[in-house]
Amino acid sequence: MQKTFVGTRLRELREERAMSQVELARLLGISPSYLNQIEHNSRPLTVPVLLRITEAFGVDAGFFAAHDVTRLIAEVREVLSDGTIGLKVPATDAAQLAEQLPQTAHALITLHRRYRQANERLAALTGARGPEPVGPAPAPMPDEEVRDFFYQRQNYVGELDEAAERLAGQIGLTRGRVHAVLVERLAYHGVRVHSREPGPDLAGPRDDGRELDHELDVDVLHHFDPQTRVLTLSSHLRPGQRAFRMALQLAFTEFDDLVTRLTDEGMLSGPPARTLTRIGLANYFAAALILPYDVFHTTSERFRYDIERLSEHFGMGFETICHRLSTLQRPRARGVPFSFIRVDRAGNMSKRQSATGFHFSRAGGTCPLWNVYEALAAPGKIHTQIATMPDGRSYFWIARTVSRGYGRFGRPGKTFAIGLGCELRHASRLVYSIGLNLDDPAAAVPIGIGCKVCERVGCAQRAFPQIGRSLALDENRGTFAPYPADINS
Repeated sequence: MQKTFVGTRLRELREERAMSQVELARLLGISPSYLNQIEHNSRPLTVPVLLRITEAFGVDAGFFAAHDVTRLIAEVREVLSDGTIGLKVPATDAAQLAEQLPQTAHALITLHRRYRQANERLAALTGARGPEPVGPAPAPMPDEEVRDFFYQRQNYVGELDEAAERLAGQIGLTRGRVHAVLVERLAYHGVRVHSREPGPDLAGPRDDGRELDHELDVDVLHHFDPQTRVLTLSSHLRPGQRAFRMALQLAFTEFDDLVTRLTDEGMLSGPPARTLTRIGLANYFAAALILPYDVFHTTSERFRYDIERLSEHFGMGFETICHRLSTLQRPRARGVPFSFIRVDRAGNMSKRQSATGFHFSRAGGTCPLWNVYEALAAPGKIHTQIATMPDGRSYFWIARTVSRGYGRFGRPGKTFAIGLGCELRHASRLVYSIGLNLDDPAAAVPIGIGCKVCERVGCAQRAFPQIGRSLALDENRGTFAPYPADINS
């Protein structure tokens, strides 16, 4: 039986509850020294102690699944497989580093990311001809920093989520009263809402009796003027989108101090990353306000995570519902731990969040066998897939496209594929698993995290050779799978 070491997760759980080791040891009926050994991974977790922990903290046993370690191992292996470094490190060493020295592993990943960015900048400046570095290494890309900010929190920001839920209850925000309540709350802070939508103007006349008659640029969805305290909403926004924009403004208006403090905790590199993080946190708050945790979590469980039914019930878009589902990781009230991804037709990954052990590659794109790409070929249809990663972990994925336009002829809109995935053990809780044989290994599609780092041998869809592995090339033999790997390398 494989030994289970959960030191980091248990310590985080204890600190969340502001408990000392002595207090937790007394609660679990073990000695403080034994607990200390468990938290430092000197002793494995036994089944009796696990059961006491789940009872004491109200979490299921899956809470201690090695999600963080799995993702960290994948990231370390991706770093160590970089052929430009010239290192050949056994996979067992990567796992040992991630499990026993996670902070060192994170430092290695950060250093490699900056090394790669420096190389890219050097190539851009010299046309890949100059052997010497030009200038200092650049700061991390702001969007990558923001993704890491939420990734490290498993896409759940407790303080912000709880603050939004409290406010929703305080102002009486319920289905059918979302717009009116948000307008009233913004008015409480001196913010007037103006919209070009049909019907009465939400803001009413100016103080001097003149109507607001300005129109937003076609590319601008909302604009807040700090001088006049007017929030103008685009006429192209649907009701749910207008509500979201008002809730977004409320985050900056009423909870700016909290947003600022959470941003400061991120140790971000500069103003661009800070601004993007603030916007990301405000977006998180907006979804948590319109879809309060307890109500949304309870309804999601009752509807068996039927996204289209949830979308109709709450009056919000498919993508917003998917993104909110990926945040349901409140202690004692956890939903299905989802990973969320958004890609375009070219395979660019513009959003990725994960509450699971699923690892999104930073190099070489993603896997073309993933059903998120199949969704782009059949817009509007829900696609399901059982997918197995090279490490043997299996996931259940659903994917569908979302499209947005300008509401006028001749202007190109945008289309994305949205993917939502969970570990296969949770799939039975989803309505999308009805009629599927989740226990049949033959039903699973073998996918990877990107061709350049995927260790699968014989994949017909491989676009690039695996970094760090030699090719088994033979002029006298052809294979169906491109770039056949030397299994002995």
